[in-house]
Amino acid sequence: MGYLTLVGAIAAEVCATTAMKYSHGFSRPWPSLVTALGYLVSFVLLAQTLKSVQIGTAYAIWSGVGTAAVAVLGLLLFGEGLGAAKIAGIVLIIGGVVVLNLGGASH
Repeated sequence: MGYLTLVGAIAAEVCATTAMKYSHGFSRPWPSLVTALGYLVSFVLLAQTLKSVQIGTAYAIWSGVGTAAVAVLGLLLFGEGLGAAKIAGIVLIIGGVVVLNLGGASH
């Protein structure tokens, strides 16, 4: 159940971050509201996740997958560039999450 709530926390955080871009500095009310609610939902779900998943593992997955997903959405939705450095960064983030999970995390 912990990893299911973690997936929800990641999805809510990615939605909130994307909505923040659309809020134009919180000058648009609906995207601003989605941002606030998305982060609230994300933190509530992350807190629930921590009942059954180690904090280091949960936070590494939450932040790493969220960061990689937002980078990909930046490319797809906002036309941000995709160079070798960005690709390497995403690969390193995902690799770090995998290593943390394989490196002795008990559940």
